[in-house]
Parts: sequence; structure tokens; C-alpha cells
Amino acid sequence: ARSFADIGDIIRGKDLFLGYNERDRAQKKKLQDNLIEIFKKIYNELTNGRTGKNTEIETRYKGDTTNYYQLREDWWTANRETVWKAITCKAEQGDIYSKYLAGRITTVSNEKCGRNETNVPTNLDYVPQYLRWFEEWAEDL
Repeated sequence: ARSFADIGDIIRGKDLFLGYNERDRAQKKKLQDNLIEIFKKIYNELTNGRTGKNTEIETRYKGDTTNYYQLREDWWTANRETVWKAITCKAEQGDIYSKYLAGRITTVSNEKCGRNETNVPTNLDYVPQYLRWFEEWAEDL
């Protein structure tokens, strides 16, 4: 479940993790540069693609053509369910996503790990990353 939220942060350009060392930082920069190139292509296709110039799209993303944060956010909103299903598609019938919290196990998802759920749990990817970290660190106490 945390992986899903982390993927959302990375795609949206909101990942706070800087890396443990120079190699991690270089890999993170390369990943973000690749994502920027991907979203640049998406932006160009949306604004000047097969359908021609789209002023509504240009207006929505005006001024956001360096990192494409708004487009990335919109892409995540449109595709988060597909990402969730991709992560959970190998889950077996009895598998659950759960975590140990306050001395007890809390179930996050129990319907074949999300495959048959109608809504992707928003308590995972829309919680700010630093709060998820605090919660994770508290579990270790």
C-alpha cells in the first residue's frame, strides 16, 4: 500500500526522499528528468496533436511547462485506479493489505488486495508523504 502512495508521489513530482547517497540522488534525478520528458510529450500531444491546437488545454496548463505538475496531477487522478489494479493484479484470494498500528492490525484492503474494489483507497496516496513517514516510524517504536 505504501508503494502505491510512493508511486503517486513520484509521478506527481512530490517525492520528498532525496536519496541515501550520491547514486540514489543521481537515479532520482534521472527518473524525474525522464518523467518530465514523458509529460512534455503528453502536453505537446494534448495541445498540438492529432486533434490540432487545444486552447482549453493550453489555458489549464499555462505556465506549467517546466515540470508539468498540474498535468502530472491530472494524469495520476485519471490513472491511479489502473496503477492500483496493476499493483494488486497478482494478489491471491486470501491476500490483504494491512498494517500494524496501535497494537493491532488495521486492514487497508481486503477484496483480493483491491482487484474487486470499486474505489481505490484514498487514505493511501493523498496523505502527505511526511505524515506517512511519521506513521511508519511510529510503527517501529
